[in-house]
Amino acid sequence: MSEKITVVALGHRALGTTLPEQKIATKKAAKAIADLVQEGNRVVVSHSNGPQVGMIHTAMNEFGKEHPDYTFAPMSVCSAMSQGYIGYDLQTAIRAELISRGIYKPVATILTQVVIDPYDDAFAEPEKIIGRVLTREEAEAEEQKGNFVTMLPDGTYKRIVASPKPQRILEIETIRTLVNAGQVVIAGGGGGIPVMEQGIDLHGASAIIEKDLTSGLMAENLEADTLLILTSVEKVSLNLGADNEEFLDVISVEQARKYMNENQFAPGSMLPKFEAGISFVEKGKGRRTIITDIPHARDGYFEKTGTIIK
Repeated sequence: MSEKITVVALGHRALGTTLPEQKIATKKAAKAIADLVQEGNRVVVSHSNGPQVGMIHTAMNEFGKEHPDYTFAPMSVCSAMSQGYIGYDLQTAIRAELISRGIYKPVATILTQVVIDPYDDAFAEPEKIIGRVLTREEAEAEEQKGNFVTMLPDGTYKRIVASPKPQRILEIETIRTLVNAGQVVIAGGGGGIPVMEQGIDLHGASAIIEKDLTSGLMAENLEADTLLILTSVEKVSLNLGADNEEFLDVISVEQARKYMNENQFAPGSMLPKFEAGISFVEKGKGRRTIITDIPHARDGYFEKTGTIIK
């Protein structure tokens, strides 16, 4: 039995959309994670929080709109809430799956704060659509408060927030301690709660950190062996949707960077997976990034399928 560390990044398809869907989806994700534990891995799980964080943001702000005695919930608080309830479902599903296999390992969810740079270029070009539909008047009011708004194809409006790069994971030593103690750890959910340092204080930021980049940073910090990114496809392809579409198997860092520079991967989707995967692999020896879907997670781990950067 190996004692290798694997960081698993779960995409939004691994979580469903509604609460009942999330219950079902997390049970499927738990089977893939239990497979890795059964192979002797120390496992850390990160996860998306979209559309969950959007639903929380909408619900909290609609409530505040109808009840003036309550304040609106900032993005950082919504992110923390999403980590809590997604982590709860993942934690219980993984625990049950492990016990069903005769594996008795504690599973812990860590509320994870991630420091971002207040001068990140992303704040000048926000891209993450969030929250409820706004009227034109409400959109103008948001802009007067300094927030960014975009018009949707149907003529309605929504807020957009920045997606800055993660700089530092504040709870990394807590995560490391639990991993070294043999626990399955859920951390860095939704890319982490975005915070900015001001002296000894931490202030939440109106942003959504790209979760794949946080997963990669966490894998680097933990000196993991494998970054396993579980998304919606078994393998990544070049020339997506074209007649000359080509699936990628095992590729080098140099090849991965070349394809990335050729704009083969969509921003906010496959691109951050390659950014995270390349950075992780090139900063240590014997590392690999595997991109595949949940049904092929075990086969991907054994390099029988998936796109593998090494």
